Amino acid sequence: MKRMVIVTSIAAGLMLGAFAAQAKLPPAPPKSDAEKAAEADKAKAAAAKDAQELAQSMDRAVANYRKNKGIEEPKPAAQPAKAGKKK
Repeated sequence: MKRMVIVTSIAAGLMLGAFAAQAKLPPAPPKSDAEKAAEADKAKAAAAKDAQELAQSMDRAVANYRKNKGIEEPKPAAQPAKAGKKK
């Protein structure tokens, strides 16, 4: 008898949960121009930060590769002689 009460109450709870899951939320209010601009600025700043972090991690990876593989740092190219009249 006790088992039947527990099973019935669990079944009733699952049915109520299934009905509640189908409920719809009201639509979000439209954003103002200021909110849209702030959101765009925030996204732009986040993208810039991500790009900077990516560049730094790529630089670290290259430095680590060169260090462990024994590759020397590239030397700057020699300055070409200036063209013009010689005295």
